[in-house]
Amino acid sequence: MLITRECDYAIRVIRALSGGETVNIQTICEKEDINSPIAYKVARKLEQAGLLKSYRGSAGGYALNCELEQTTLYDILTVVDSKLLLIECMQPGYECSVNQPKHPCFAHKEFLKIQMNLIQELKDCSLAKLLHG
Repeated sequence: MLITRECDYAIRVIRALSGGETVNIQTICEKEDINSPIAYKVARKLEQAGLLKSYRGSAGGYALNCELEQTTLYDILTVVDSKLLLIECMQPGYECSVNQPKHPCFAHKEFLKIQMNLIQELKDCSLAKLLHG
C-alpha cells in the first residue's frame, strides 16, 4: 500500500509542528488524534532524515527543521516508506509469472504509468501547499 498509517502520521506530525514552535509528542498526539508509539517512531525517522529537530528537557519536544515551501510530500513519505509502491510488482527485480518479455502484462504497464505520475505529483506538492492550500 502506498500511504501507510506511518505515512499518514508523518504528515500529521508535520502539520502539528507547522506553526514553528517546539511541541512535545503528547501534545502532537492530542492535537492530531494519533497514538504515541507510532508518533515517536515517525518523529525519530523524520529527525534522522533532518526534517525535525528534537529538544530535551522540560520544555523539550520536536520542531520543524525544514522549509515548508522547499520540502515536498514525496520527501516526507519516502522517509517513512522508501518504496512507495502501488503494488508489489513495481519493485525492482520482482519476477512476475504473467509479465514476461514475450508476453507483457498490460496491467503492469498501466500501473507503472500511474506509479510514475503519482510520484511526480508527490514531488510537485510542497508541504506549504499541502498544509495551507
